[in-house]
Amino acid sequence: MAADPRVPRVLILTGEPLDGPEGPASDLARGLVRAMPYAEYLWLRRWWGTSGTSAPGRAAGGRALPLVTRGRPLSRPLWAQVAAVGAAASHRVDLVHAVIPVGSGFATFSRLWPRLAARRPVLHTVPSVVDPAHLWGARPLGRTVAMSGATAQVLAAAGFGPVDVVGPVLRLGPWPPRPRARRTPPMVLALGDGGSEEALLAAGVAARAGARFQLVLVANGQGGGGHAGRPDEDALRAIAAREGLLDMEVLRRISDMPGLLAAADVLLYVPRALVGRADVPAPVLQALATGRPVILSDLPQFAALHDTVLRGPVADPHRTGHLLRELLDRPWWWEHLAERGRAVVEERFAPERAAEAYADLYRELLVGGGQGA
Repeated sequence: MAADPRVPRVLILTGEPLDGPEGPASDLARGLVRAMPYAEYLWLRRWWGTSGTSAPGRAAGGRALPLVTRGRPLSRPLWAQVAAVGAAASHRVDLVHAVIPVGSGFATFSRLWPRLAARRPVLHTVPSVVDPAHLWGARPLGRTVAMSGATAQVLAAAGFGPVDVVGPVLRLGPWPPRPRARRTPPMVLALGDGGSEEALLAAGVAARAGARFQLVLVANGQGGGGHAGRPDEDALRAIAAREGLLDMEVLRRISDMPGLLAAADVLLYVPRALVGRADVPAPVLQALATGRPVILSDLPQFAALHDTVLRGPVADPHRTGHLLRELLDRPWWWEHLAERGRAVVEERFAPERAAEAYADLYRELLVGGGQGA
């Protein structure tokens, strides 16, 4: 990468261990480490137990640094542990690559980091801005990268600019294109994450307009740093009954996402806002890679998907419901969107594309030797 032929050492700094529960930041960081063969990485792992989540491991050039704190992601105890371990490790690397969302503790962390850490160049990838209010008093860690143009604008307005934009990463191997399941009725897979009620209302509109389908709702709260808690299942079933949705299943967690997408016909994800989620959540890319049309809220973070997906106005279940009905009733439209979705993921979100962009950024920072901000 740099003029020095030695492979650079890079600290991947995350607000949660990479072998811990899946989340937007840890998912992105794992993808980057696996996609970037140019560096020797140090990354954070749990001291205790196992979670079933695959960590980068030595196969990806990784060396683990243990975290002792058992706090939830983005909690103050974990922030303190990340700052301490990361600051100590920064003296042993050439570059720090932070993959940290802007959450409630970020402003304090951003002010403390320069005082604790070695003066190494920092590249900060922001998976999401949980709330723009959390940018108040925050300082750039270094060169900043956003995952969407919408988030880049928010960061630039807060004094983090100029902000680069590099899209998310999806390894295509686990998500091969799958033929449409020939099942009756078709299955609509709806993600909650702050949009459970909106999904039920849209599905109700589609059902009353004549669509016949089974609805599988993943009602797992907001996840990824949101604290709204898990939706009450009785309340969701009451809404479904009121909307005439008689064939509905509620899932609290997904144990086999590839199998669930293979069985589904459509992915429905219509939150009013993205809270603690990556700008393009992983299940959306996974569905597109599998060849499943996706219906989303028309949020600015999804603009990069262009015409790959269908987008209904935010909080407009009438329009969204009719999009769902039309999609289920038009096989030719389904086939077009399925083919287009897979092609766009291969073109824009394959690891090689992100690896090239980050390799250039690494090179600029390592050659320049500065913070890049």
